[in-house]
Amino acid sequence: MMRVKTKFGIGQVVKHRTHPFRGVVDDIDPRFANTEEWWQSIPEEQRPSKDQPYYHLFAENETSYYIAYVSEQNLLADTTGEPVEHPEVAEMFGNMTGDHYPMSETLH
Repeated sequence: MMRVKTKFGIGQVVKHRTHPFRGVVDDIDPRFANTEEWWQSIPEEQRPSKDQPYYHLFAENETSYYIAYVSEQNLLADTTGEPVEHPEVAEMFGNMTGDHYPMSETLH
């Protein structure tokens, strides 16, 4: 299996390039691994290539917490230093260190 280089790692805090949400990377797919229906639901002019890493995020915006699935091209590093309040972050990760969360000791 070929190893894919990714811009972001598990536990890193990221933000969406155009939509107002941010989150913590929880998992990475080396290339698109969601449903065709999900991909087709994205407006064609905004639809990202399937041939790039996709990130599972514990995401948040001003009003809610959710799980997001985002292409690498649509993410940027979040450099605010602000913690992510998504409730699953505390269950999966330790305390924020710099721009990322280390895996929780109980999950090693």
